[in-house]
Amino acid sequence: MGAMVLVRLGLLLCLSGQIHAIKRATTKAFTHPGGMHPQQQIDFVRTKVAQREQPYYDAYTQLIKSADAAFNHSTHELADFSVPGYYVNATMHQKNSAGLQSDSFDAYACALAYHLSGFQAKYADQSLRFLRAWAHVNNKYSDYDGTLVMAYSGPGMVIAGELLYHYHGWNPVDQQKYLQWVKNVYLKASNEIRTRTNNWADWGRFGSILSGYLLENSTEIAENIRLIKKDLFHKIAQDGHMPEETKREANGIWYTYFSLAPITAACWVAYRATNENLFTNFTQGTASIKLALDYLHYYNMNSNFWPWYPNPNKGSPSSWPGNLLEAMAPIYGSDSFVDYVKAARPLIYRNHHFAWTFPTLMRTQLGDYPKK
Repeated sequence: MGAMVLVRLGLLLCLSGQIHAIKRATTKAFTHPGGMHPQQQIDFVRTKVAQREQPYYDAYTQLIKSADAAFNHSTHELADFSVPGYYVNATMHQKNSAGLQSDSFDAYACALAYHLSGFQAKYADQSLRFLRAWAHVNNKYSDYDGTLVMAYSGPGMVIAGELLYHYHGWNPVDQQKYLQWVKNVYLKASNEIRTRTNNWADWGRFGSILSGYLLENSTEIAENIRLIKKDLFHKIAQDGHMPEETKREANGIWYTYFSLAPITAACWVAYRATNENLFTNFTQGTASIKLALDYLHYYNMNSNFWPWYPNPNKGSPSSWPGNLLEAMAPIYGSDSFVDYVKAARPLIYRNHHFAWTFPTLMRTQLGDYPKK
């Protein structure tokens, strides 16, 4: 009788689509760079750039221009990253947010340029200038939006450190100071919000899984995967809309994007860290990540039909949600996503938050990357 009950329970779990939720991913051996940009991806892109294949070559040229510009930028580190609510003090909110966002983008662009330019040390050193500034000065975040803005503005700082993990020019003392900053400030902020119900949680989980990989913390990686699986189908309804985000009145399309960007980026890191594929192997009924992306794509193109609010704000192929759809097109083999973004290539998303920052250049791929 006991065995029969267990068999029936297993069948019910399969039918509900939740059997994935009881499987625990095992982190692969940590290799650096990894996480957001595994070595396979870097090698693939480097080959495409060397062959001047499009759209990679134009995207690489665009990256180098951004990295070169960073040489003339000041750093904006703050001991206390204090970000008041926008409607309380808009000026201070924007000023402090913009400082970290500028440094995060510059550190990321320069670290990526180091790998793709033939390991030119000048780019690594510039990236480290931004990482060093924050690691040695910033020790806290505060005020109403400090935690959230740290989580969504800081990923570039973590990805940059991952890309430079083995750079011979990184002073060991400075590197340890940086890793302590990631653990004690950035990861702490991300973990504080990763159990929320809306996009705050999504940014917290992305920040946390990025940090977990950099810090070689398998427990953090597993916990973020568990959290994503636990409530993904509270976030994504059976028709593909995202109830926590569509209720944001005129900005419902934007917030749908702003939730899906970190969800998909966290799933990308999870896949590369553990081989667990939440993109195509995790569904409940009709609901899936792909369905939510299709919903966003359709209504961004047909915003006059958006059922949640009249005349909502919408994005564009060259900005959001173009960067997200560009990143997801290879994952799903979606011609419609490609058609949406193709004329806007190469895409860089450099403002506000960092999930899919260089989607044209750093192509996603399920399975192994082609070697030639």
